[in-house]
Amino acid sequence: MREITSRDNRIVKLCEQLAARKYRDRLGLYLIEGENLLEEAVREGAAVETVLIRKGYTGLPPGMEEKTFVLEEGLFRKLALTDTSQGVLAIVRKPEVSRAALMEKGAAGNFVVLDRLQDPGNIGTIIRTADAAGYGLVAVMKGTADVFSPKVVRAAAGSLFRVPVVFMDDYDELVSFIKAAGGKLAATCFDTDRYYYDVDLRENVALIIGNEGNGISKELIERADIKIKIPMTGAIESLNAAVAAAVLMYESMRQRACREW
Repeated sequence: MREITSRDNRIVKLCEQLAARKYRDRLGLYLIEGENLLEEAVREGAAVETVLIRKGYTGLPPGMEEKTFVLEEGLFRKLALTDTSQGVLAIVRKPEVSRAALMEKGAAGNFVVLDRLQDPGNIGTIIRTADAAGYGLVAVMKGTADVFSPKVVRAAAGSLFRVPVVFMDDYDELVSFIKAAGGKLAATCFDTDRYYYDVDLRENVALIIGNEGNGISKELIERADIKIKIPMTGAIESLNAAVAAAVLMYESMRQRACREW
């Protein structure tokens, strides 16, 4: 392991750049923090390029020594993503997801579509829930907050190492991709009499989760193959995006677990 003592070091400068989305997009890299995330990244085969540890840190996973640099407390604190850092950061290369390979596999499971979501906690929680509920892909529409931002990565709790993410520039591209993969678009909306538990959501469904303030775009609702709603009582008009996503994804899991539909 080598030591870094200067803030002008190229690796320190790189970490500072990766705090901004434009550099994450340009360089294809992002930051993770914490020993659990690093251990999971190593276990899942993520492309960990560089590890930075605070002097005195002892929780490094085996095999990471050659990629690791040691920083003094003050310098590490300037790079840490949280106020109570465990003392370890890593630079990870974003995974390359082949759309062609996904097409060849077909929609073997369900997808989640993030339609212009902005809250990092919601995005990370939805990705984590998709992983837990057996959803095989996350499609991210243009206008959605960066799924590789530190807050999203932290909220996803390692699921970004397992769940493929594809990015869509417009709704035509999304619809073409889902149809080619053999999937059906499912949207929640008020203009329907069908509740989510009355519809077959077991497989080949692309579940759209809309923007926190404005919901799913009107264009996507109009193009959806399935329109459903979640029952609510009282004056409540909508649920938190991540909560609604969890309700619907676990309904898919429940239906798959049932012997008959």
